[in-house]
Amino acid sequence: MKELVEVIAKALVEHPDEVVVTEKESGRNITVELHVAPTDMGKVIGKQGRIAKAIRSVVKAASSKDNKKVDVEII
Repeated sequence: MKELVEVIAKALVEHPDEVVVTEKESGRNITVELHVAPTDMGKVIGKQGRIAKAIRSVVKAASSKDNKKVDVEII
């Protein structure tokens, strides 16, 4: 999941070298933290959170076959 979030985020931002994705796993839950440059935060979140919601939906669909719950946090 980490790679998926990283590819999507790097395609959206102006400073792809500042994208950092970390993954924390605890049991069946995985938390993916996405760190971007402050100037790119709006591009990752989108108007009314639409892009962030889309990223979460794609990750949720990809993780459903692994039978794990994945949360994406944008920090």
